[in-house]
Amino acid sequence: MATPAQNLTALKHAYRQWHETRGGSVNVWLDLMADDVRIHSLAGGAPGAEFTRHVSSKEGFKQYFAGLLADWEMVHYTTAAFVADGDHVAMRGSTAWRNKKTGRIIDTPKADFFTFRDGKIVEFHEFYDTAAMMAALKA
Repeated sequence: MATPAQNLTALKHAYRQWHETRGGSVNVWLDLMADDVRIHSLAGGAPGAEFTRHVSSKEGFKQYFAGLLADWEMVHYTTAAFVADGDHVAMRGSTAWRNKKTGRIIDTPKADFFTFRDGKIVEFHEFYDTAAMMAALKA
């Protein structure tokens, strides 16, 4: 069983890789996921952002990443603060992405909430400016 400190260390590493590779470290994230991980993205599969639909598997999260990286190019992903409490970890930061079709950029505050079980992520909730995201989808 992983400790809260181990969960926090693993997440900090994953975020650092995510930023440094500009989204090229999907496998680092997938390695942290339980097979039955549940993902809740604020956009919830809205038109133009279908990859954000709620999913309940590691394979679904893999498809989330595929959709994100097919349509968006990361500008930055910056973490500012982490809070760990037992099996729960929260991250507050910011991120910016360029839509590959429109060229428009979304720069938004970001909050992520994780639940761990035995050192694996079993639940992930992400919060960001969905209005800015939808605006960036329009030419």
